[in-house]
Amino acid sequence: MSETRSPLPLLFRRHSSGEIKNLTSVSSSLLPAFGTIVDEGHSQLKKYVIAPYDRRYRLWQTFLVVLVVYSAWASPFELAFGKVATGSLQPVDLVVDAFFVVDIILTFFVAYLDKSTYLLVDDRKKIALRYVKKLWLPMDVASTLPFQFLYRIFTGKVNRGDVFGFLNLLRLWRLRRVSELFTRLEKDTRFSYYWTRYCKLIAVTLFAVHSAGCFYYWLASSHGQPENTWIGSLVHDFKHRSIWLGYTYSMYWSIVTLTTVGYGDLHAVNTGEKIFNMLYMLFNISLTAYLIGNMTNLIVHGTARTFAMREAINQILNYGSKNRLPEGLREQMLAHMQLKFKTAELKQEAVLENLPKAIRSSVAQHLFRRTAENTYLFKGVSEDFIAQLVTEMKAEYFPPKVEIILQNEIATDFYILASGAVDILTYKNGTEQFLSKLGSADMAGEIGVIFNIPQPFTVRTRRLSQVIRLSHHDFKQMLQPYSEDGKTIISNFIQYLKGLKQEMLEEIPYVTELLGGLTTEVYNL
Repeated sequence: MSETRSPLPLLFRRHSSGEIKNLTSVSSSLLPAFGTIVDEGHSQLKKYVIAPYDRRYRLWQTFLVVLVVYSAWASPFELAFGKVATGSLQPVDLVVDAFFVVDIILTFFVAYLDKSTYLLVDDRKKIALRYVKKLWLPMDVASTLPFQFLYRIFTGKVNRGDVFGFLNLLRLWRLRRVSELFTRLEKDTRFSYYWTRYCKLIAVTLFAVHSAGCFYYWLASSHGQPENTWIGSLVHDFKHRSIWLGYTYSMYWSIVTLTTVGYGDLHAVNTGEKIFNMLYMLFNISLTAYLIGNMTNLIVHGTARTFAMREAINQILNYGSKNRLPEGLREQMLAHMQLKFKTAELKQEAVLENLPKAIRSSVAQHLFRRTAENTYLFKGVSEDFIAQLVTEMKAEYFPPKVEIILQNEIATDFYILASGAVDILTYKNGTEQFLSKLGSADMAGEIGVIFNIPQPFTVRTRRLSQVIRLSHHDFKQMLQPYSEDGKTIISNFIQYLKGLKQEMLEEIPYVTELLGGLTTEVYNL
């Protein structure tokens, strides 16, 4: 079978045996993020085999998670209040169990990802063997069987014993689906990591509170002397009172104990309750540490950049104050630092540094090629030289009213303006004079670099500007194999100098003399 083209290369490809498809060498934990694309290839699987990342199967799994939430609430509740397990909740339990029976059957037809080869296996025998050999199948079956309903069918009796209450706790095995869901959502960039993690912490806390309260009520209801229990000492004949009254008392005790408030109105009376209280309070220490640790990490993660920016700004203020820097210079330093944090996600160095060179080059071509081609210095040069040049380009951002180049500083770099606008300035007798304005695709600093003289002009931003820095050394190294392009660049540079305004030429007095005898053959860049 021929390859199937996809937005992700080699996303699906049939193996020579026809049994497996290539699902790309991406970690299986990240594949759910490509669920939409994966959907395009599920039709290549064998007949009656389900793709694990098929959108419909994902919806089915999400629906089961909702049923798992019900099971997590109902199982401890039915242990504490046994009569509801054979009464009002029994029909609901049977319907929920029926859905999980369907899921067990579907699992025998769901392809799986081989973690060693990242190949999607659609051989039904291998799928079934993998499911049978692991613990999943017996636990899935045990957590789905309606033991009390089966007992009633075979014996004709209604049994509300504690044995069936504990057997119903096997349904908590289904909670692994919730854990898998949160793990997938945490890695899916379409969802907020903070709120996903926050919801997970709330779910863990609610389940712990509910389970502990229900088990504590079970201790009282199963005790031989009801009046000698934590609730029996306050509520007379509590077993025959409203179920929701007992549940309210249980939740009240569990929350008060979890939060270490300890009012003392509900307290352990017999030895069994005291032992359970001790274990629960020890568990609460671990749970509290888990919650506090996770919440601290979330808050620190969300505010780390803010703290870093505030610290950097405070350092600049302290430095400027101790060294008595001029107010204008302090403002430039602060503006540059604030812009650095605001544009951190736009700086390609941090984003691309861990990517392969080929990808970095492709991104640079997309971002800077058109700007380089429109720059006067590189018009008419070869495509190969442009490709080499663009690969080495790096963008920087400058806030308004900030100097990019200072007059008379040593010329080591020159700049291409990708966006924004800058002013060309000069200083005479302590007076600042405006000479020219540069816009997108214009160059600044190249005169000082090419003539190897101090920069003749000051370059200051008018508004927020993105500039591309080019090192003189790197530029010369790239140009050495391209002699014809070098001649073209010199010719472009000479034509540019001839078109400069008279007031700019006056700042470089020897340029006119150089232009008179300068030729592309004798000038060596």
